[in-house]
Amino acid sequence: MGTPALWIGFNTCVLALLALDLGVFHRGARAVSMRSAAGWSAFWIVLSLGFDLWIFRSHGTRPALEFLTGYIVEKSMSLDNLLVFVIVFRAFGIDPKYQYRVLFWGVMGALVMRGVLIGLGAALLARFDWLLIALGAFLVVVGFRTLFHGAPHPQPERNLVVRWARKIFPVAHGDSGGHFWIRENGRIAVTTLLLALIVVEGADVIFALDSIPAVFGITRDPFLVYTSNVCAILGLRALYFLLAGALPFFRYLNVGISTVLIFIGGKMVAEPWLQVSTGISLAVVGAILGVAIAASLLSARASEATRA
Repeated sequence: MGTPALWIGFNTCVLALLALDLGVFHRGARAVSMRSAAGWSAFWIVLSLGFDLWIFRSHGTRPALEFLTGYIVEKSMSLDNLLVFVIVFRAFGIDPKYQYRVLFWGVMGALVMRGVLIGLGAALLARFDWLLIALGAFLVVVGFRTLFHGAPHPQPERNLVVRWARKIFPVAHGDSGGHFWIRENGRIAVTTLLLALIVVEGADVIFALDSIPAVFGITRDPFLVYTSNVCAILGLRALYFLLAGALPFFRYLNVGISTVLIFIGGKMVAEPWLQVSTGISLAVVGAILGVAIAASLLSARASEATRA
């Protein structure tokens, strides 16, 4: 369904919203309040659901269900990114008032990288049908690995690009003023903001290798894969400031995400012999994530009651 006009129109709207976001609403460096984060989270979710409604009215039920399922899968898997943000910001000591700037440019890089990966994936799938089965098997392996060993977390001090940057450029000390590099003692020096951004971008590439094949397991339409990814990522920054402190309470979310990966991977492997409708896929994914979140909240409440 992705005509050139749709691709151009969608990306134009995204760029305009991002420019408005950073250039107007978050122009000055300041910590994001819970109220602001909640408002922006609601805004991006409503905007995404509105886009899905447009897909339903203009292209029918199936594309709308495929977008919604892909959006939910990508949104749930992006919660792992939030935990990475917490780890990275603590490791580099990023001031809360500058965290939004790092996340903004991190999202910009993620949009470009995911666009490239989705385009490459679509081209390969169109040429090699067996690749869908291979990707499904990969997701099953990743799902079981995450289920038993947990999701991998970045170690900033071991990041090769960060180590290279530190060897080539001096690292600035003190307040960077929200800049990624500054001139210090007559030399160009990188700041901890740039180092944090490098790690965030690297982590997103790793997560994209799981999430993009998962969405291709739901729909083969590159436009729906891309737009569901973009819509999920756009609200990631606001969601971070809203949920960062509550992430430890979602202790069973990884189990839910792992199970979703196993289900979608199994569906991809079995597709030549067994067809699972998008409606059933959406119901299964929603049920798995709903049970995982409910179990996490009940467990957190029980722990609080025990401590009391």
